[in-house]
Amino acid sequence: MDFPGWGTAVLMLDLPSAALCGIDLLSFTPSLRFRGIKNLPPGIHFFFTGASASLSVRHGTWVQIGTPRSESTTVIIKKWDAEKEELVEEPDQAVQMRWRANIGTVWDEGLTPYRQSVLSAGGELGAVEETNDWARLTDCITPALLSRITNGHLDDWTLSSASCAKEDTESIPGLSNEEDFAALEKPLGFLPINLKQTWREGAVGRERTEAAKDRSWALGDLIERHCSQDGEGQIIGEMQFTFLMVLTLGNYSCLEQWKRILNLALTCHSATNDRSGLFVKVLGALKLQLQHSNDVEGGLFDFSDEGGAMLKNLLKTFRRGLEDRNGNGHSAIMDELNRLESYVKSEYGWELSDSYVRRGMLELEDGEQVEMEVSDLEGEDERGEYAPVILEVTEAYNTERF
Repeated sequence: MDFPGWGTAVLMLDLPSAALCGIDLLSFTPSLRFRGIKNLPPGIHFFFTGASASLSVRHGTWVQIGTPRSESTTVIIKKWDAEKEELVEEPDQAVQMRWRANIGTVWDEGLTPYRQSVLSAGGELGAVEETNDWARLTDCITPALLSRITNGHLDDWTLSSASCAKEDTESIPGLSNEEDFAALEKPLGFLPINLKQTWREGAVGRERTEAAKDRSWALGDLIERHCSQDGEGQIIGEMQFTFLMVLTLGNYSCLEQWKRILNLALTCHSATNDRSGLFVKVLGALKLQLQHSNDVEGGLFDFSDEGGAMLKNLLKTFRRGLEDRNGNGHSAIMDELNRLESYVKSEYGWELSDSYVRRGMLELEDGEQVEMEVSDLEGEDERGEYAPVILEVTEAYNTERF
């Protein structure tokens, strides 16, 4: 028996054979012998289940694993609720005591080691590649952030594929009024990002126009008013949380908040002078997230020319704004942006800089040479039919207009 006498184990009891089970970045279909996962390292972890591996509502729970204080085993016991189709706390204290006292009987064959091996559908152990990326993907997620977003307390950080923030109810069919929203589970408590008003109350004229183009004021106001505990870390932590909930649960509301965070951060220009560390972390976190977007079959996002237009345009705009400024920390931001650009160029063929060939000669198979011009980026470069046009306002127009 390979029972070390210490560590943390999560028991997932009574799972149906067709259920989907997951811990952090690893998901699988449990075998008949599967009872849970052992040797969880200290830190924040997320485990989730679904009634089937196909389309179904998934439910998940965040847990915080502490460092063992002595040679003992910490056992977290969850039980499958067939009616709710999710894992819930084992209500019977006697059952909990019995499992904790006899954990050694299932340690070898019933519990699979964390991130080292997984039980296949046939019940055989199959090796999988270990990765330390989970710690990097969650390094800014704190218990305070989990309590705020899930509206829960320690050991009750739960949500599902259908969990929703109030600001996203109008975007989801069937959730168009307060009564429908009240009937749902507890709402998600995201940071209030309003991209439709990124200027201070009472701003007019040029100040309002500049704040709409450069959202640095909105970012600073958000951090000052709503991120008092961890400051800028709350922005990165929520970006990490929302991405992982899209990756594991397919949560729509989290996807919308992830987009809002990127839209806010990557349209800030003057803030790069004072908050260079924040933007380095945003770009680094985004690169790591894009690397894991293919963890799900078919890819998490559509990064074709049309599907990736939003993110590509944001990165191009951010690069242009960064190139126009000089300040402390800009070199660190540019270095991180260059690493991200190298990745998206190799993976998706994106060109974030304006230094690319727009027109040139192409030699055909028969040797004939023809002149070609790239028109795909005319809208971004304001060329061709997208070029600005100066209209001369005549006196007759002025007379008719006024």
